[in-house]
Amino acid sequence: MAKIKIQKKDIWIDMTPMSDVMTLLLCFFMLTSTFLTPEPIQVTTPSSVSEAKIPENDVLNILVSPEGRIYVGTENKNNMQAMLDAVTDKFGITLNATQIKHFREDAMIGAPLNKMAEYLNLEPEKMAEVVQTLGIPTDSIDGGKSEFQEWVKAARDANPDIKLCIKCDATTPYKTIKAMMSELQDMNENRYQLITNLKTASEE
Repeated sequence: MAKIKIQKKDIWIDMTPMSDVMTLLLCFFMLTSTFLTPEPIQVTTPSSVSEAKIPENDVLNILVSPEGRIYVGTENKNNMQAMLDAVTDKFGITLNATQIKHFREDAMIGAPLNKMAEYLNLEPEKMAEVVQTLGIPTDSIDGGKSEFQEWVKAARDANPDIKLCIKCDATTPYKTIKAMMSELQDMNENRYQLITNLKTASEE
């Protein structure tokens, strides 16, 4: 008896719907994701049990390195520009267009006023390296406010609704943090949030 030969057919799968879904997912993640602003230094925050989330907008980030160097910045570039204008005008510092451009591209403010122009003259790659050795001084200027206080005041003037968030390294000396908080209290800035890592069950 002759065998019946079954004709083989190629299997074809329409991938158009899958491509549409992948495109929609990609667009969704691009539109809803928030990009993290690069920080001038790496900080390992201490652990805590608090689950409160920091606000995403109108935030002045205060970063304190393990060595006690202080950096400030906000993601709103218009506020950053207003802060720069206020501080440089007060202390008679003149910056050219290139220096202002480098300032707006920088992640955070971290150079003393007497080195600001020199720092902003550097190329961005060199700025990222040098800023790790600088930091905003907390020493008072002629018996008045410190440079740190001047930047915080300029941020408050630029945006009265701005919230302060402090991010310190777990190894930052306590006296540095205490001195910084005392300066904030001298300005009647008594409300701020401390950024920490959520403590896991294994750490308890």
